[in-house]
Amino acid sequence: MTTILELRKIVREYQSEAGALRVLDGADLTLNQGELVGLIGPSGSGKSTLLHTAGLLEKAEGGRVLLEGRDCMDLNDAGRTALRREKLGFVYQFHHLLPEFDARDNVAMPLMVGGVSRKDARHKAASLLDEMGLTDRMPHQPGQMSGGEQQRVAIARALVNDPRLVIADEPTGNLDPETTERVFASLIRMARSEGAAVLIATHNMSLIKHMDRVLTLKDGKLTDFR
Repeated sequence: MTTILELRKIVREYQSEAGALRVLDGADLTLNQGELVGLIGPSGSGKSTLLHTAGLLEKAEGGRVLLEGRDCMDLNDAGRTALRREKLGFVYQFHHLLPEFDARDNVAMPLMVGGVSRKDARHKAASLLDEMGLTDRMPHQPGQMSGGEQQRVAIARALVNDPRLVIADEPTGNLDPETTERVFASLIRMARSEGAAVLIATHNMSLIKHMDRVLTLKDGKLTDFR
């Protein structure tokens, strides 16, 4: 089984008036191809910090981050940005769509930034949006869509570059139960059919039944929830 992500003894600290606050204290994680892993823990436990470190958005003070066996800790900003664009997809609780662009161009944007022609990028974006039941919404801007529709557009955008690793931070936190199931089904499909590794932080315990594994973050370390 191919290992997509490996975190080894990750340490993350923030400076406060009282001194250094250690949020991650030797956190370890291995995430394999096609695996769907949930991350739970109380608010303020460091889940977002862990996801940002795994996704190369923040740099750890200690430990190693390996993506498909490549050690990413010593990469410069340009190298980290290139890896994020080529290998990673991000989904957040708040979709962060570009309000002036329609759904298709929002999804196509990562491909166009990576050098794909607008025609090819829009074609692939249209295919993903059709798969998510948003064919009729392609020409609409975010302000013309419901919250659930916007979130599905955001997931399509995260998946458009065929990422090896998908990182989702409370992706269904603002959605109704029916839309939550539909959004989550898209993430499951990415893991099962495309072989991506998917790491999802969530407070929604009803989603846990879909996970291959669930991890708890407490006192800066990860432990098995079940």
